[in-house]
Amino acid sequence: MSKATDLKQGIREHLGQFSLHVLLVFLTGLTIGSERAVVPVLGEDVLGVESFLVIGSFVVSFGIVKSILNLYAGKWGEEYGRKPVLVAGWATALPLPLVLIFAPSWGWITVGNVLLGVNQALTWSMAINAKIDLAGPDQRGLAVGIDESFGYTGLAVGAWITGVIAARTNLRPEPFYFLAAVVVLAFLVSIFLIRETVQYAQAEGDDDDRDANLPFRAVVKRATYGDRTLFAAAQAGHVENFVDTLFWIAVPLYLTSQGLGIDAVGLVVGVHSAMYFSQIGTGGLADRIGRRPPVVAGMFLAGGGVLGMALVEGFLPWAALAAASGLGMALLYPNLMTVPSDAAHPTWRSAGMGVYRMWRDSGYAVGAIVIGLSMEVVSAEAAFYVTAVLMFLSGAVVFVWMEETHPEFGTHEPPAPAPESAPGVVPED
Repeated sequence: MSKATDLKQGIREHLGQFSLHVLLVFLTGLTIGSERAVVPVLGEDVLGVESFLVIGSFVVSFGIVKSILNLYAGKWGEEYGRKPVLVAGWATALPLPLVLIFAPSWGWITVGNVLLGVNQALTWSMAINAKIDLAGPDQRGLAVGIDESFGYTGLAVGAWITGVIAARTNLRPEPFYFLAAVVVLAFLVSIFLIRETVQYAQAEGDDDDRDANLPFRAVVKRATYGDRTLFAAAQAGHVENFVDTLFWIAVPLYLTSQGLGIDAVGLVVGVHSAMYFSQIGTGGLADRIGRRPPVVAGMFLAGGGVLGMALVEGFLPWAALAAASGLGMALLYPNLMTVPSDAAHPTWRSAGMGVYRMWRDSGYAVGAIVIGLSMEVVSAEAAFYVTAVLMFLSGAVVFVWMEETHPEFGTHEPPAPAPESAPGVVPED
């Protein structure tokens, strides 16, 4: 692989393109946020769905598709570049507002969320990889923190705006006019303003390193179970998405059942997601103190916030605990993602991130089933208890097994490569 060694990395050096990718990840967050407060209530009040497990099916379809496409988005990003994958992701989202507006039954919503899963996998995967490409190793945590901050701030704003629109008009079609405008804008920006960044990753690595150019199958094994630290990160990412799923399915239905209006529900969900904006600080913090401490703290804080929401009543206590769980997520979310970024060789970093994101986002599907069954069989509160306990157990695995991966003062050492992963082997599909 040829390298352009004169390519300079750094957020300041590439502020224009970096800022455009920040805008795009904000629009990615707006896209998924536009469903958060409205769609579960739409299923119950407009489409007549009574089963919590059936309502959760739209998150199951989303999670399965997004997790699989995350895996291949990373692979395709290495092979074809970041921009083509990004454009394809936004093209996929163009029909989504029409599906949500005209869906005659809940099955159409579930199928429509397949489009959302493809969109989120391709666009968010490429947004984060492009930022890492441009920022370089010294600002990797900050770049991931900025990415996740603006993405989840977009999610919060999308949930709040569509909740307000729905409260003042109808559950549909008006909230999804806003979604249509977001998707079209992002599609146009991706086509006409974004430039390719994969060359910066290619220039960063040493092809003679023993860890360079791992086959795709070897990357999947390494990032899943071949490295104990990466396993700890993958399982934590999987379980922490139960919290995100809880706020997508259970929180809106639970709070409305407690008498809270749809606009207030959108605000509680939005407050939780708005705390993700602090990932700018938590990602930068991890560049100074390491990845492991904020991840461990975040797992327990997020779990504690979720547990507390089932034990209190009233808008202000719910909002405060939603904010606490959001802060916990802000501590763990970007820094879990930085762990495989630290541990991967630049020649397969995008693929390694894809494996982590596959396991993380399969948590949407598994979480939707677990949470839906808890609500269906026991009670809405049970979903909060189950999610909190799983967060505590997963945090304990991180505490025991995860080594520090920060390149300056990390303790993590990659395992010796297996014979099939020797440099020069043609990657397997």
